[in-house]
Amino acid sequence: MRFGVTGHRVLPPSIVDCAVRHWRRVLPAGGPPHGVSNLADGADQLFAAQVLAAGGTLEVVLPCRGYARSLLADDSRARFEELRRAATTVTTMPYPEPSERAFLAAGQALVDRCDHLFAVWDGRPARGVGGTADVVAYARAHGCPVTVLWVDGVFRA
Repeated sequence: MRFGVTGHRVLPPSIVDCAVRHWRRVLPAGGPPHGVSNLADGADQLFAAQVLAAGGTLEVVLPCRGYARSLLADDSRARFEELRRAATTVTTMPYPEPSERAFLAAGQALVDRCDHLFAVWDGRPARGVGGTADVVAYARAHGCPVTVLWVDGVFRA
């Protein structure tokens, strides 16, 4: 089973706890998991770390060359490099720099590579093209099962 992830880049602590508890319960079932991630800040990196912690393999789909420069903080860039090095496969979409078009293409490519998508998502529309809502809509339109991980009453910044 190949699991993918999409989600917000900044997560409230209760959402981190919800997602981690779910993945710790689900990922080890049936053997080492295979995870697919874009390695963005927040949900993507959190999921990738959980896949590796469960003894799984990680496949990375990057939106563009130089993607690490678009990450929010130095610690996110350091985690990105560590997770990228741990990946068994890294694919870079054919975009020269970060853009909404690159993010959407990478999200769609991620969905195309997975059997089930986890969405760490508040259910609201995307703030830009290629956001979490767009990736969830693409997955649903293509018959990929989606599990939304969020806590009612929690809002993101």
